[in-house]
Amino acid sequence: MQFEPLTPLAYFSALVAEDSSLPLLEAAISVAQDDDPGLDVQAVLAQVDALAHALGRRLPADAAPLQRLRLLNHFFFEELGFSGNVNDYYDRRNSDLPHVLSTRRGIPITLALLYVELATQIGLKANGISFPGHFLVKLALPRGEVVVDPFNGHSLSREQLEERLAPYRQHHAAMLGGVELPLALFLQPAAPRDCLARLLRNLKEIHRSAGDHVRLLSVQRRLVLVLPQAWEEQRDLALACAHHGGLDEARTAMSLYLEHRPDAEDSEAMRRSLAQWAQSGALETPRRGRPRPN
Repeated sequence: MQFEPLTPLAYFSALVAEDSSLPLLEAAISVAQDDDPGLDVQAVLAQVDALAHALGRRLPADAAPLQRLRLLNHFFFEELGFSGNVNDYYDRRNSDLPHVLSTRRGIPITLALLYVELATQIGLKANGISFPGHFLVKLALPRGEVVVDPFNGHSLSREQLEERLAPYRQHHAAMLGGVELPLALFLQPAAPRDCLARLLRNLKEIHRSAGDHVRLLSVQRRLVLVLPQAWEEQRDLALACAHHGGLDEARTAMSLYLEHRPDAEDSEAMRRSLAQWAQSGALETPRRGRPRPN
């Protein structure tokens, strides 16, 4: 008996179904199937494995963690030449891991995903950090932790991290009545689901700013799979669907949003949209600002 291959969205849905078995790199690579449905995700994973193998062959079996880190940084940033795409930061392909592998240029989160995978395969304990404004990597070494900026390979001191955090900490303090949150709170490892959400939300804002409603809808469908209880994402899915005339899907998603956020500030406007769609009308997706991908 022959089975039909999964659609890219169904494949992604299966990957993100359970937290305990979510393969972060595979799921992140599969996002590129929105642009290239025939992309062989396993072949891309094999490319990453080949890089890790090449690096691992250079390491003595008894190499200390610090030695492994130094070799990783030299290999990743110097020999392979991975770095941030400073010339075209908002290019959507910076979130496309196969493209990042090919060009060696990306944004913090895509570079971090590749860096963490290589680090893990050579025996280092590495995690992504969903730091405000700029995704980072944290590595645990016997004498303490090292925080690396995957955009340029620099290790960041506590003072540099505090400086980067200052504007966000002020914002939080204003919301919390003057309470200043400690730096350590912002350096917690990011769960795989949170990493995927950050990647997709970067793409979402890029597509929204570019007015690329086709790609926006594709990304939004993935977002509601990654964050099934983020009801605002259901609202945004509804708006994206309505823009393309997919009113059945729009009504379902908007009904979920209103069921779980009945007192939201925009609930009355969204109820009017829902009523409009019931009469086969559609509402354009509102344009918003352009946050910097991170």
